[in-house]
Amino acid sequence: MQALAIVTYGDGSSTHGDVLTRRGLIVASLAVLAAVVFVGVAVRKQHVAGPSPNASDAARGLLDGGACQLSLTRAELETSLTLGTEFLVAHQREAGNFDYLYDWKAKTYAADDSEVRQAGALWGLALIAQFEGPPRAPASLGPALEKGLRFFDGRAGTTKAGGRFPTYSVEGRPRDSGGLGMAALVTLSVIDYVRSLPPDDRSAIDLWTSRANAYVAYLVESRDDQGLWFRKYDYDGGAASGPHSSYYDGEALLALVKAMKYLGRDDLAPIVKKAAAAGHRVNVQQALAADPDSDTTKGYYQWSSMAFYELATSKWSSDAPYGEWLLSLADWMLDVHGVLGRQRNTGYAYEGLIPAYAWAEKTGDARRSAKYACAIHQGLGNLLSWQVGHPRASALGPIDDPKATGGVQNHASEPDLRIDVTQHQMHATILALRHLFR
Repeated sequence: MQALAIVTYGDGSSTHGDVLTRRGLIVASLAVLAAVVFVGVAVRKQHVAGPSPNASDAARGLLDGGACQLSLTRAELETSLTLGTEFLVAHQREAGNFDYLYDWKAKTYAADDSEVRQAGALWGLALIAQFEGPPRAPASLGPALEKGLRFFDGRAGTTKAGGRFPTYSVEGRPRDSGGLGMAALVTLSVIDYVRSLPPDDRSAIDLWTSRANAYVAYLVESRDDQGLWFRKYDYDGGAASGPHSSYYDGEALLALVKAMKYLGRDDLAPIVKKAAAAGHRVNVQQALAADPDSDTTKGYYQWSSMAFYELATSKWSSDAPYGEWLLSLADWMLDVHGVLGRQRNTGYAYEGLIPAYAWAEKTGDARRSAKYACAIHQGLGNLLSWQVGHPRASALGPIDDPKATGGVQNHASEPDLRIDVTQHQMHATILALRHLFR
């Protein structure tokens, strides 16, 4: 693999951790610290699917009162990213796909698998390579990313119109169809791989840009009448069908936005604008009207937030209130969904909250940027204690298995290490390093 170049997210903006301090957001009082500890303890002790009301109320009090302990450090996040990268690479199989789930206490692998989460793990490697760049990227990262790209691209099919789509089958259990999210995530992987290549590596850039455009063509082919995406597609010919999924709507939107913005695909603008408007109407407005804490909106949340940030920081920013959509979704995630009181891993949420923080900073919305920064520090800081091998995770117990190092649990007391949980948290870590710290 050629040397990787550092490419910034969106408009490349970043902020200083000490900006937050200068704004007086750190309140050094035992009362605040005790409340913060209470939030973390409440989260760890609950074992139900929904948020702990007490934890949510305590967290909301901290946020609304502007009293927050900004405890994360750049060094802690860098350590987390290094460990998480090691885990993803260590769990890549010889063929190029990944171990889906590893129980690090029992030292056993699950037979379950998910084509969408497999593709997500590949995108995770592409994001890490793009962020780290030489000479920081570990030597194992480049070969692992290339192996993963070859795995999916070598098994891809094509439509009569020329669109390219990935296929995936669980070992010993052949499949004849896959989720549209896999196609979107492989597309994202190829786009961000292209963005990571050095400018003088024209042969690789040209090859993989051509591949990216073929995958993009398939996403364009696979839309319904609303401009959203069908749920699944057949491996024999690529025909897409089924009701849309809010997850896949967001993933596919983000892929097309990135292609439009970073591969020079201005021709995608009408498709992107239609998909963004339809997705917000159906997966946010209509979904929340039916259920204020909608699972549909949760599925759409981080993917659309990343897409709206990219659009808000682009030349298409005046086409719709993308920035306000982004901020409103972040407020919903904190105030209604109660993410700080959730008992399962919520790394996915910070993939949306951090772009919202960056946009609030960029537009001078001090109240929201302070609120989001508080949530990011508390929530992501707590999740570091679920990452095997991290200094904050000493309560998990002794580690005697290198296969466990760097994996992130989905619950404080459950030893399952899933590739998608780790991948989402590593992406959130990258975004935090990019936007909250130098």
